[in-house]
Amino acid sequence: MSRHAAVWIDHNEARIFHVEAETFDESTLHAPHHVARHPKSQTSDKYHPEEERRFFQDVVHALEGSNQILVVGPSTAKLHFLQYVHKHDQALEPRIVGIETVDHPTDRQIAAYVRHYFLNTDSTHLPVR
Repeated sequence: MSRHAAVWIDHNEARIFHVEAETFDESTLHAPHHVARHPKSQTSDKYHPEEERRFFQDVVHALEGSNQILVVGPSTAKLHFLQYVHKHDQALEPRIVGIETVDHPTDRQIAAYVRHYFLNTDSTHLPVR
């Protein structure tokens, strides 16, 4: 699997990116209709935590094999996902190296953002000689 991955997540979908130096693969997971937790959401009265857990579990599964993971998104879903990982998947938690607020970029913009993020992160962790 790829060394670097990112997940752009909101309460409607998660877009998973496995990013290499020159290429990226993207897959999309759609949340069940009842996952939305936004206070102004019309579906908030129909929130089902078990559906959210299944959605987050699918996202975790899609990230398997990635060494470093960046979690990005426009709102609170990324924080809810991190809470899920902390509680239900401690093996994934240390591989999440960053969380960033990113609105609604294109796939190419996300891939470029991830490359830039990891290039800067990797260069700051080079061994001192």
